[in-house]
Amino acid sequence: MAALLDTLHPSVLAVFNLSLFVIHLVTVARAITRPNREPAARVAWVAVIMFLPLFGVIAYLLLGETSIGRERIRRLGLAEQQTARPDDAAYAPAFVAPGAAAQFDLCRSINGLSPVAGNRIVLLGDPTAAADQPMRDSDSAIEALVRDIGQAREHVHISFYIWLDDDNGGKVADAVAAAARRGVRCRVMADGLGSRAFIRGLRWRQLREAGVTLVAMLNDIPRLGHLALGRVDLRNHRKIAIIDNRIAYCGSQNCADAAFRVKPKYAPWVDIFLRCEGPVVRQAQYLFLCTWIAETGEPLQGLAAAGPAPERFEPGSVAQMYGTGPMTRGDAMSDSFASAIYTARRELMITTPYFVPDEAVLHALCAAPRRGVETTIIFPRHNDSWLVEATSRSSYADLLSNGVRIYEYPLGLLHTKSMTIDGAMALVGSANMDRRSMQLNFENNLLVADEDVTAAIRARQQAYLSVSHPVALDAVKAWPFHTRLVQNAVGMMAPVL
Repeated sequence: MAALLDTLHPSVLAVFNLSLFVIHLVTVARAITRPNREPAARVAWVAVIMFLPLFGVIAYLLLGETSIGRERIRRLGLAEQQTARPDDAAYAPAFVAPGAAAQFDLCRSINGLSPVAGNRIVLLGDPTAAADQPMRDSDSAIEALVRDIGQAREHVHISFYIWLDDDNGGKVADAVAAAARRGVRCRVMADGLGSRAFIRGLRWRQLREAGVTLVAMLNDIPRLGHLALGRVDLRNHRKIAIIDNRIAYCGSQNCADAAFRVKPKYAPWVDIFLRCEGPVVRQAQYLFLCTWIAETGEPLQGLAAAGPAPERFEPGSVAQMYGTGPMTRGDAMSDSFASAIYTARRELMITTPYFVPDEAVLHALCAAPRRGVETTIIFPRHNDSWLVEATSRSSYADLLSNGVRIYEYPLGLLHTKSMTIDGAMALVGSANMDRRSMQLNFENNLLVADEDVTAAIRARQQAYLSVSHPVALDAVKAWPFHTRLVQNAVGMMAPVL
């Protein structure tokens, strides 16, 4: 490049340099003025653009904008406006503890879905599996989903980020295809990036030939020629299934074996999946439909509120679904995490595989022990993303010095995204405590206020904890200088990751 510039006439070179300078200024101005961006992200992007000539501009075009196209944004907005929300008022809980009530109110502001009582929520897994046999939980969860699909009468709606053509992925595909052949309306969304091999393979064709309606989500993000523009990594990260408006599944489980053969080095993937019945199912349906209608135009706006009233279970759980994405307020998922952390009064236990917190979440976590809350976070010992692992560990010193207990799970990639609060409230879903989940991706979470459900999830967390290794502050301080330098340098760039 430099040799080529040396051959140019001085006037041409001057015009080139001026043009490059103007491009940099325009890109910097956009990075500074783009709405819903925290100050740290603005500073980080300005540094990247100005100190990495041309490369910084290209990086911003690829990663700096949450762009899914104006037409898709229009369709999503229209679908959310026109899709009927379920009748939450008919299932309003008689009583919710003040702390939980505040958290429910915040999450209601995201999608307009209220907490509903009378739900039956079951943590799936093999109760006989030992703590060092996490694969059996995943297999058991998929088997439950397959059984329910096998009994579907009206419709099966599924959205997964990753769907693999392996044993578990094949079982679900076979069950969906069989349901479609017997007349059940089956609709499947798989992310165009996370499930790209599945979408290009024989299973996708099998589903289509069986009569399943298929959507490869975000497979057409805005492009300039062959160059993707905007966040090329913005994905539909949701993991959700709805059957006959009666049963819903949600959690961290992808449609794949725990062995996760595309990344066997980090296996097994250790996940959590919940089976829900009751009025909260229609909230899951609403989240699915808003995206489905925007992608396909199929007129299903009334389905989440149609048919017989949901069965009410007694005593039942109080629960609430909520979802975020490019159409929701930029800090909605972060707010839900930070608010839940501040709700804790005695105990807070968290598992998350990808930890790249914004300032609000990090401050909430550091403040929790100082308020007298016993705070424990379990991370995977080895992460499939080196950048995320380095960024996560750059925050260890701050967390530990404030009293947060950190453990690392050594038996695979702990992929479970869970939070339990004071033994009374739990938060489970697809969202990680990282900036992609909090600011970019389509995500779905379930908030539950029920001691029995929370106890089951906490027991699962304790099983992880029982085989995990504690991280001591002295050990972190003893890390070599070059290790801390790399971790903190990567952590500084977290706002642009």
